[in-house]
Amino acid sequence: MANVSGGPMSGDRAVGTVISMKRWTLLLPAFEITGIALFSAVYDSLDFHIYWLGGHVVTNGTSLYHERLAGLWFTNTPFMATLFVPLAAMPLTLARVLWQAAAFGALAWACFLTTKLAGRRIAATVALLLEPVWHSFFLGQVNLFLLAFVLADMHRVALGRPAGIGIGIATAIKLTPGIFVVLLLLTRRTRDAVTAFCTFAACTLLAYAIAPDASRIYWLHTFFDTSRVGVPYISNQSPYGALARILHGTAEIGVWYPAIPLTIGAAGLAIAVLWARRGDWLSATAVTGVTGLLVSTISWAHHWVWVVPLLAVLVRDGHRKTAIACGAIFVLSPLWWTPHNGDPREYGLHLLTPVANCYLVAGIYFLVHMAVHLRRPPDHRIGGAPVISPRRAGQYAEYRLTGG
Repeated sequence: MANVSGGPMSGDRAVGTVISMKRWTLLLPAFEITGIALFSAVYDSLDFHIYWLGGHVVTNGTSLYHERLAGLWFTNTPFMATLFVPLAAMPLTLARVLWQAAAFGALAWACFLTTKLAGRRIAATVALLLEPVWHSFFLGQVNLFLLAFVLADMHRVALGRPAGIGIGIATAIKLTPGIFVVLLLLTRRTRDAVTAFCTFAACTLLAYAIAPDASRIYWLHTFFDTSRVGVPYISNQSPYGALARILHGTAEIGVWYPAIPLTIGAAGLAIAVLWARRGDWLSATAVTGVTGLLVSTISWAHHWVWVVPLLAVLVRDGHRKTAIACGAIFVLSPLWWTPHNGDPREYGLHLLTPVANCYLVAGIYFLVHMAVHLRRPPDHRIGGAPVISPRRAGQYAEYRLTGG
């Protein structure tokens, strides 16, 4: 007998489709977690190896910054190195497996917090498809921890609770999250900003007590020295990195350059503050995170984990085409398709320049997009909560019912 629409066979197919989807939602995270575990057990992730070696030498005078570790310079703060002292006491493989497992936990936590702020589910398994995320696992990087620390504080800010400790710790590990301290000040969250600064100071002083020589070298000389890294390398998706490639090196970048990050920083923070005043702390967080990447002289591709809240904002607000375009950029990562690794075609201004700097272009576009959409009517308020539309109102109600 021929099957008709709405008949038993049609219903069976629908049930089968749902079951298949549920199986995939269970299999995908299991596959990804297994893949990360196996990868971390067998692959010597370069950046983690450097961190681990840093934990060995941080208390050994100035060795941390005067000697290469695994062939490269240690460029993070002394506090970051002191955090690795316990891991340095372990065998490298065991330490790396534990680190990568914790990094996945940090990613899941960051996605959970983004979900709370957005009112839409953001799965860590989907986030792993983004190149900055999986690149962080590939190198054994610290970025996912920084993202989680900052989002934890911004979630507390959105709820009107005391915050600042997470931002302070993140800034003590890597200086770029310090831009969120400025956001707190500009949004009159002064107590939270003070908490963040005091936490940063406490972590920095602790590192000084443990490694005074390394701390002096870092704060007096190393932290502003970009010659210790390959600025023109294609992975550096900052305006400074793009100019270094276009102008064939940093020597051609003049004293006028600071005007660029200052302008971007002022504009980005102004946009973030305006979104914060509307009660939209997810937008404020995403804008500030991207602004920090554009202000920094070094913004490696794996630093762009701020694409997670960026995409959450675009999806939440119904900008599907923009979300798809940005998602495609950060999944496909076409910058790696262009000439790099010293290829002469990597330098100069040419047709591939926008592709080679696609993260930078996407970041600038996002800031412009968020500035343009400030023209829409301000959020109405229900019980102190931001509501932009009936759909958003429903999301907020669900958010509160689930304990947000």
